[in-house]
Amino acid sequence: MARRLRVVAGSAGGLRLVAPKGARPTTDRVKESLFASLGGIVADAAALDLFAGSGALGIEALSRGAREATFVDRDRRAADAMRVNLATTGFTDRAFVRAVPVETFLRDTAPEVPFGIVFLDPPYSAGAGEVADVLQLLDRGWVGPGGVVVVERRAGTDALEPPVRWQVARERRYGDTLTVVLTV
Repeated sequence: MARRLRVVAGSAGGLRLVAPKGARPTTDRVKESLFASLGGIVADAAALDLFAGSGALGIEALSRGAREATFVDRDRRAADAMRVNLATTGFTDRAFVRAVPVETFLRDTAPEVPFGIVFLDPPYSAGAGEVADVLQLLDRGWVGPGGVVVVERRAGTDALEPPVRWQVARERRYGDTLTVVLTV
């Protein structure tokens, strides 16, 4: 485990998190702005953190009042980092960690209940087609009515192709990072 980061706000605000080697954690600036724009939707929501890495986005949601979070990343080092971070923040009892490829998880698992908020932070090398495939899988009952999907990508990449009934609510660029908030 290499880089360090922190929880920005909420009940675990200020606590340090670890990131697995090779991860590209979401910066504090992006997290602050993103969660400010999400407002009250986070409170009491079930969150799904895909390509979770350190789990920082899902943990930030838990810190700000989400009732539970599921974290998915195929990298075992990422899963180990998530478990350390969940123990550090005291959120282990409200979290589920799955060390499987995101596409496999979405295709082979049936959602027990739809999620209110989904964070999708694929590797910057993922193409628009790969992201569109994940969005199509999410559209099969993973996101509840009124839910949001937050996509973090490299700025300047091809435009997203969300499912037809989804709307782009907000796009914001932070240096080389682009966040897109989709509403369902």
